[in-house]
Amino acid sequence: MSKPPSPEPRRTLTLRDVSEASGVSEMTVSRVLRNRGDVSETTRERVLEAARRLGYVPNKIAGALASQRVNLVAVIIPSLSNMVFPEVMTGISDTLEDTGLQPVVGVTNYSPDREESVLYEMLSWRPSGVIIAGLEHTEAAQAMLAQAGIPIVEIMDIDGNPVDSAVGISHRRAGRQMAEAIIAAGYRNIAFLGTMMPYDHRARKRLEGFEEALAKAGLVLVDREFYSGGSALLKGREMTEAVLTRSPQVDFLYYSNDMIGAGGLLYCLHKGIDVPGQIGLAGFNGVELLDGLPRKLATMDACRLEIGRVAAEIIAGKHPSGQIGGEVIELFPTLQKGDTIRG
Repeated sequence: MSKPPSPEPRRTLTLRDVSEASGVSEMTVSRVLRNRGDVSETTRERVLEAARRLGYVPNKIAGALASQRVNLVAVIIPSLSNMVFPEVMTGISDTLEDTGLQPVVGVTNYSPDREESVLYEMLSWRPSGVIIAGLEHTEAAQAMLAQAGIPIVEIMDIDGNPVDSAVGISHRRAGRQMAEAIIAAGYRNIAFLGTMMPYDHRARKRLEGFEEALAKAGLVLVDREFYSGGSALLKGREMTEAVLTRSPQVDFLYYSNDMIGAGGLLYCLHKGIDVPGQIGLAGFNGVELLDGLPRKLATMDACRLEIGRVAAEIIAGKHPSGQIGGEVIELFPTLQKGDTIRG
């Protein structure tokens, strides 16, 4: 755990800031942002561009509450169908239960533009804090987070520069650790199977760390297969068949998540492939689904419940450090070899 110097207190932006940046009156700014009144299109665009650049979000509850804050915590995650995030939400919800704070969830479907839109709407209700997945955001979303004037906790990842606080694991380190275990077990012809990664930054970082460790051992990936869409068992089977047909020399398959890894394992067992003798496999996340497979897939626990719990503690001021904001808390996943890595 590291504690950077406490950041300077952030001032919440006002209509005056947008007025000065756009060169029009505060009344005109208000009309544009409330979409009321007769304002020229040129002026409207100038105001909206200034507000976006500054990261200004209008206050929908102005005048309604003396505190100008509501007891909501905005939680912004990429997916509810992904088995990872419900467990994160459990950690957040359980921790906030007796604090008077209520989590409200927004889902982005891994779209940066959608995340920006969800963040804008949630901040307009002046929540007491924001918990948001990942460290990569659009420029406008980054500006909104920086100017929100409330505790911000970016979760799941610590490989980068947080706006305020971050709680997560090093995905690059996780990738390196998995590669080292695979190499130590004697596998040399290794393939990677995973999601398309323009926006799955954590999977991208694991792959980067994985390839760094391979390079250190004088190895490179012999094949790779990508897909877009959900983490489905069927996708895992299809991708595994494609790789093994194309590259029959492959002796290890590293999957970006457990769901496609489970599909790959079922494919190998169906084809009578010796796992882990002929081919080894590993996934990532440590989801409970693995407990029901014929063999236990090698994986890494991503500390999901703990990430949710610690993030909520920071927002609620309950973290043992006593600090609200400005913290980077790294958690350390456990590599579980299961039954799909030799030795």
